[in-house]
Amino acid sequence: MAKSFKVKLIKSTIGATKDQKDTVRCLGLKKLQQEKTIADNPANRGQIFKVQHLLEVTVEK
Repeated sequence: MAKSFKVKLIKSTIGATKDQKDTVRCLGLKKLQQEKTIADNPANRGQIFKVQHLLEVTVEK
């Protein structure tokens, strides 16, 4: 299992549901092209899965 993920917001949240917008905010992403490193745990994996169409995800070790 990876120790962390680097997530980057590549698509706008305009037109996304409120739930998806809230999930992107909880991941710490506010603007397009912004990147954050988040820990690998089941909660964060679920958030990434929910908005995977808006993100670019890379695995870090």
